[in-house]
Amino acid sequence: MNFFEQQDHAHRESKKLIFLFILAVIAIVITINLSLALLWQWYSAGTPGAGRLPAGFYLMTSAAVLLCIGAGTAFEMFRLRDGGDAVAQMAGGRLVAPDSRDMHERRLLNVVEEMSLAAGIACPNVYLLDEEDAINAFAAGYHQNEAVVAVTRGTLHRLTRDELQGVVAHEFSHILNGDMRMNIQLIGVLFGIQMLALFGRGLIEWGARFGGSRSRDDKGPPIGLVMLAAGVVLFVLGYLGIFFGRLIQSAVSRQREFLADASAVQFTRNPQGIGGALQKIGGLTEETGCGSRIESQRAEQLSHLFLGAARPNFLSGLFATHPPLEERLQRVYGRQVRFVQAEELNDNEFGDTPAAASGFAGAGSAPASVSASSANQGAQWGHHGSPTAASGAAYPQAAASATDDMSLLQSACREPQSARALMCALLLDVTQLQAYQLQWKSIQQAAPELAAQVKTLQIALANSANSGNSARLHWIDLAMPALKSCSEQQKSSLLQLVAQLTGADGKLSENEFVLQTVLERRLSPNAARAVKVRYADLSMLKGETALLISLLLSGSASQRAQGFAAASAVLPELGLRATDLREFAQPGQLDYQEVRQALAQLNQLAPLAKPLLIRAMLAATQAQQGLDDQRKQELLRGVCAAIDVPIPDLHSMRDALLR
Repeated sequence: MNFFEQQDHAHRESKKLIFLFILAVIAIVITINLSLALLWQWYSAGTPGAGRLPAGFYLMTSAAVLLCIGAGTAFEMFRLRDGGDAVAQMAGGRLVAPDSRDMHERRLLNVVEEMSLAAGIACPNVYLLDEEDAINAFAAGYHQNEAVVAVTRGTLHRLTRDELQGVVAHEFSHILNGDMRMNIQLIGVLFGIQMLALFGRGLIEWGARFGGSRSRDDKGPPIGLVMLAAGVVLFVLGYLGIFFGRLIQSAVSRQREFLADASAVQFTRNPQGIGGALQKIGGLTEETGCGSRIESQRAEQLSHLFLGAARPNFLSGLFATHPPLEERLQRVYGRQVRFVQAEELNDNEFGDTPAAASGFAGAGSAPASVSASSANQGAQWGHHGSPTAASGAAYPQAAASATDDMSLLQSACREPQSARALMCALLLDVTQLQAYQLQWKSIQQAAPELAAQVKTLQIALANSANSGNSARLHWIDLAMPALKSCSEQQKSSLLQLVAQLTGADGKLSENEFVLQTVLERRLSPNAARAVKVRYADLSMLKGETALLISLLLSGSASQRAQGFAAASAVLPELGLRATDLREFAQPGQLDYQEVRQALAQLNQLAPLAKPLLIRAMLAATQAQQGLDDQRKQELLRGVCAAIDVPIPDLHSMRDALLR
């Protein structure tokens, strides 16, 4: 299945999971009602009206049980409202600074950056579980805009670069295939059911404390004994609910692990990557029993997130959250292989040169899929106009080499203040002198501390563009961890400054619109919130679809009509007509607020409906091949970022979607 099918499958599995948990909760409520009714009859024996239940007994009991479960689930989901970062911190993770100079951490950051470029998504935050010597990792978050990747210390110190890349690719599969949101929902629901068991434990303690107290008139069993019995019922049924919940959780998790292993091989083109990591997990298990074992108190609760089994289980076939290592290795290699030792690597075995540890890995360090994708991406991204002598806004003469410029830009992506300066530099347009001067005035007034860095990075971007590397939007992807580490006030100030820079000349170019849209989608206060699916198909958003297709088209009226007709043919169920084609007086006079609203609604499409939109837009670009191709590619990638669709290679997607 492709990315969109996996997203849809995960969405349907999530609904199925919720339905099964609802059935489990109903069964728990019924059982608790019957059990407490028997306890009441036992307690009231020998009193007038013995055996008669109080009015509304079942209603009140059911409400109390549902309130307990609901409150526990709501409490845990509130704790996890920050998504991946909250889960990583729950597991004992430490955020790895994007500008870390530790050799091991730098290698990990490099690998994550490479994979994010290859996958076409924002670079996630990276966490390190310092106290865990096992080989394990997980990805968490509600969606790709706020995902995190966490690895253990053992993963960092025991795996070669290729093996580490296989592990990271495995976790990126979970990000791309939509597993993360369902996994967080599992944590919340299981905690809600566990609240019953915790409440039961409290009743057991109270019952033991008041064990000698008698009921009224010294008739019936002691109150403490009744409380003890009620506590036992709640405790047993609560953990019984968790038991069946984990059965459901485990069945779903095992299948997702097979898929993630296969995706890791596909991403890296190297079965030895994820395969070698799994072999070392097996070897470490045989040698020390450590393997993939997680010592954190939260290990059981988070077990379904990890690369390998966080805790061994006596019901390995039925209750295990992960398939047997032997079976996973058989699927990766196509044959049986042995486990290998997982000693900590020394510096000679580390696998990265000093240069690679301080910046991006060299071309020889990355698999073909990563390096090729990154190179192809650089050739496809659009860019601002290059500075010219006639522009009137001359750059200081830059003497740095292209390599130095790239190194400077990479370093800027890894530090919060420099990353903010880089976002401003991306928006400066020296081709419009008046607007350029207004932009500089805005920077000097709103963020004078960034001005010097903005100037330096502006030059580096210009040199990079002149040397043939016009990749600009991917700098936003790489800078995301540093930008996310900024305070909410700094993020808000940056978005306000971006709005001033884009509106300096009273117009909004398409390039400015794309950059601003991506930043708002990823840094706004609601960026970390899960987007609900509200629209089943594009027929519910016909006007918004026509608007985006129209925005993409260029050329004469007949050429635009031709492109729109090609897109309409891909979506016959929408019934798009020539009259639905939007005409704009000039690109700078487009109502971009309307486009933003359309993108926000299209982001709420069901997963399988989104590729239809991309397919239609690709059909329009193919019909207009040669007309402003760079502009269209940039707009397409901006749309993909706005609706949370990672597409690393639009040319390949065009071939796949239009055949």
